[in-house]
Amino acid sequence: MENKNVSKGNGKRFAALCIIFLMFLTITASAAKNNAMREKFNFNSGWLLHVGDLKDAQKPKYDDAEWKKVTLPYAFNEDEAFKVGIHDLTDTVMWYRKHFNITEIKNRKAFIEFEGVRQAGEFYINGHYLGLHENGVMAVGFDLTPYLKKGENVIAVRIDSNWDYREKDTNSKFQWSDRNFNANYGGISKSVFLHLTGSKVYQTLPLYSNLKTTGVYIYPSQIDVKGHKAVINAESEIRNEGKKACTFTYSVNIFDADGKLVKTFEGEKTTLDPGQTGMAKAASEVDGLHFWSWGYGYLYTVSTILKDEKGNVIDKVDTRTGFRKTKFGEGKVWLNDRVLQMKGYAQRTSNEWPALGMSVPAWLSDYSNDLLVKSNGNLVRWMHITPWKQDVESCDRVGLIQAMPAGDAEKDRNGRQWEQRVELMRDAIIYNRNNPSILFYECGNAEISNAHMREMKAVRDKYDPNGGRAIGSREMLGDSTAEYGGEMLYINKGAQKPFWSMEYCRDEGLRKYWDEFSYPYHKEGVGRPSYHSTVVNKVKKIDPAPYNHNQDELAIEMVRRWYDYWRERPGQGKRVSSGGTKIIFSDSNTHFRGEVNYRTSGVVDALRIEKDAFYAHQVMWNGWVDTEKHQTYIIGHWNYKPGTVKTLHVVSNSDSVRLFLNGRDLGQLKRQYEFLFTSDSVKFEPGKLLAVSYDKNGKEESRYTLETAGEPAKLRLTTIENPEGFHADGADVALVQFEVVDKDGKRCPLDNRLVKFDLEGEGEWRGGIAMGKDNYILAKELPVECGVNRVIIRSTTKAGQIKLTAKAEGLPFETLTLNTIPVKVDGGLSKYMPQESLKGRLDRGETPETPSYTEHKRTVKIIDVKAGSKQEKAKNIADDNEDTMWQNDGKLENGWITVTLEREAAIDDVCLKLVGWRSKSYPLEIFAGDKKVWSGETDKSLGYVHLEIKKPVKAKTYTIRLTGSAKQKEAFGAIVELAGGAANKMDRNKSGKNSIGIVEADFMEKVM
Repeated sequence: MENKNVSKGNGKRFAALCIIFLMFLTITASAAKNNAMREKFNFNSGWLLHVGDLKDAQKPKYDDAEWKKVTLPYAFNEDEAFKVGIHDLTDTVMWYRKHFNITEIKNRKAFIEFEGVRQAGEFYINGHYLGLHENGVMAVGFDLTPYLKKGENVIAVRIDSNWDYREKDTNSKFQWSDRNFNANYGGISKSVFLHLTGSKVYQTLPLYSNLKTTGVYIYPSQIDVKGHKAVINAESEIRNEGKKACTFTYSVNIFDADGKLVKTFEGEKTTLDPGQTGMAKAASEVDGLHFWSWGYGYLYTVSTILKDEKGNVIDKVDTRTGFRKTKFGEGKVWLNDRVLQMKGYAQRTSNEWPALGMSVPAWLSDYSNDLLVKSNGNLVRWMHITPWKQDVESCDRVGLIQAMPAGDAEKDRNGRQWEQRVELMRDAIIYNRNNPSILFYECGNAEISNAHMREMKAVRDKYDPNGGRAIGSREMLGDSTAEYGGEMLYINKGAQKPFWSMEYCRDEGLRKYWDEFSYPYHKEGVGRPSYHSTVVNKVKKIDPAPYNHNQDELAIEMVRRWYDYWRERPGQGKRVSSGGTKIIFSDSNTHFRGEVNYRTSGVVDALRIEKDAFYAHQVMWNGWVDTEKHQTYIIGHWNYKPGTVKTLHVVSNSDSVRLFLNGRDLGQLKRQYEFLFTSDSVKFEPGKLLAVSYDKNGKEESRYTLETAGEPAKLRLTTIENPEGFHADGADVALVQFEVVDKDGKRCPLDNRLVKFDLEGEGEWRGGIAMGKDNYILAKELPVECGVNRVIIRSTTKAGQIKLTAKAEGLPFETLTLNTIPVKVDGGLSKYMPQESLKGRLDRGETPETPSYTEHKRTVKIIDVKAGSKQEKAKNIADDNEDTMWQNDGKLENGWITVTLEREAAIDDVCLKLVGWRSKSYPLEIFAGDKKVWSGETDKSLGYVHLEIKKPVKAKTYTIRLTGSAKQKEAFGAIVELAGGAANKMDRNKSGKNSIGIVEADFMEKVM
């Protein structure tokens, strides 16, 4: 009985197990079916490179056994990056080939995505010609399906990197292929991906170039920032390339940054006939949202899914994006309902590194862009051409706002060159419209016509109507179509659309030079008195001072320049400046004027080691508009020869600073500018130098200490690596920082000794950079500069150990061990996606709900203007249009203008933009009614002067009167634009001896 019962029990269990097994098979089959749908592969591994042109290299059986093995992204001339000047970068024809295997292609579509090649590529698969891509900037896609086969396939690309390449159909040169700013790192210098769909009904890719498809579009609407909710909209372009009509449901899953599902919703059913392309849409309110913000790279993954009538998934696309709210108006920029003054850098789009060019791993893009955020910058204005997708996505992750250009040089164009610019803008918008960090589309690095601005805006409105992005151009001061504007090298203000400076402060300075008291004793401004201009292809004489600063003076100049922008920030009346971008963030292998063959305007050097100017910005920019966190920084070091006496400079965002040396109070520093405090004669004494900053009531707000380092005792090696591990894919890199330190580990700031390196194991030496022959590019020995430097090591495709040994005369050697981790590559394809797995950085937290500034001044409206002459132009001083002005007739007795205000007001600040603001000082008087309230000479400036009335008098009319001849002397003469000219036509306007010109005038009273 017992055995029978057991047998029966076993039979029941067996039957149950069979049912479970059949269910498992069904689920597994369904899962397998789903898993076999859309796949995206990293296509960077296993490429072969030949420099030079070849016949028949596109043929599958071409003998490429001796070609160089490379992992993309890889520029053929990467060894030249920072070794030679930009105009000497080699251009030639080269071939890239790759062998790869496909296991199944039946009922699938295959697309290849190149994030970009330089300059023009001809693409082949298995000997079949796919097409031509020529603009050298934007991504391009090709449909491989008709020519792909099961098993081995060969893709080949012929690339011509000629600087002067011309479009084949039109013989037109691309305007942005320019030897000044667009470094020519030729070849496949960006990443490549292979996409396999699961069926012939699929969501398209956002690759308009060649494929003419627009992909997925995700955007929020009805945004409630305080309520943490918004309506999330999803739209996908769907194509049916099957043989039958297909009816499907479009559904959306939203996952938060931790991968948790937060919302699922569906759109209506859609039917597409064979060969038809259509749109699928869905929208739903989503609660509990975290809004993307400055320094808060919170990203969601939005899965858009096609399901057939049986509920089977036939296609799924994952889009990583973020949600935020923007507003542009009243001269300001709002992000998530909070005003933000733009504080950032105009960075070369190549964003290059020594001996790598622009072809760096994704984590290194994050490291560089996050440093920009750590300087308290909130905006990067990529210059002239669209950044590559890796940098765009990196800015999403680190919380860095972007201004995205299309492509241009320094002026408007007509004909085919203008059409090229419109096409590039269209493709760039489609490709990047899901990236929340892009807030501005830039149509030109110089003013474009009103008609061209309308054309560009129409492109934006067609392809990104709901992205919350302003479109504009440099200048465009009086154009009503442009939604933002701003000049280079001077300041604009507005009461309507926001103006921010596209580029200011071109000064250069090597990190190697502390000051004239420190080795190598660089006297401020000493350098070569000329440079080679590739604009006119001849040598130009210059004042070398602005291009050969030491670190002290470069940092001081940063403070001096930003002060003018800070003074016009939101809260300072109705017409305000929305900030600006300093050129550049990191030293760049582009146009230069200093004593080396690359540009040293960066606040970090080419290896992203901070200069003192970095910390100066960090102090000044510590807030959305007004200062929110107090900070102090002492410029320089504290290691000098006995008896040295020098001027000390402290950057602080407090009201006063006191200096202490080894506990002794050296007194309060003199305030030179809003953020700069100086002490003229401080005698060096070894020990601790302390700067303490206080508020108006004497309460301490912040402090900073410099300590004297002892004698050099040892080398210190530290690594900066991929946070996900150093990957053996042949493209990942590690930075190794090497320093000379004393026995207590303090860096020795005056050490410049040579360090020799030995590398063993699975690593490739890419070296560093320093001042010397060939800039030490790829050299196995190079000096520390100011006690520190870095080198780059690239992985091979074999995982293993890397041993680095550093030796320097007079110090013990030091060894560092690195380990790389394997990357699985199967048949040339890999699922390792470093761009997609890196985490967003949330350091600054979500957008604060508090106001970002205090109203300090109130503008009183002008309702009438009378002038001594040219009355018809008098109203121009109050029209909020910096393309217009009033100027008298050159007679001193007619050099006056009187305004009538909307009410009586005790004006204490008359803010003027005067013609020739950079070079002219005007002797003026100001009357409140009949009472003289101000007299003197105006300062030269980057735009505006503030004539402060110390004893305001209530009046309704105010008169500005010229009392003599303007004094002409260039205040910023050396800081000229690349193509010449100090600023705009108003600044350069020629006037007579007794002439005064006013572009804008604001009469303001203090807000009590």
